[in-house]
Amino acid sequence: MHTVEVLEQALDLANRLGYEIRQEWLGGNGGGGCELMGRKLLFIDLALGPAEQLDQAVDTLRRDPRVANLPMPRQLRQSLAMRKSA
Repeated sequence: MHTVEVLEQALDLANRLGYEIRQEWLGGNGGGGCELMGRKLLFIDLALGPAEQLDQAVDTLRRDPRVANLPMPRQLRQSLAMRKSA
């Protein structure tokens, strides 16, 4: 499965969890999840490639305890289980 497909699955999962997805040009300097005035936001930096955008989404989803109980494609579950190397 291609990175773009897994990214789309991750964004769909974030949407199901109530995140508002914002895909914006942040110059490679931002992105990720936050909560602002009770709204969950996921910023995806369009200056980055698909793999880095997937990292932003996956990092946010890993912090949400509800993720473990949701059905999702195998490739996305594997991406969530992998640790980002330092």
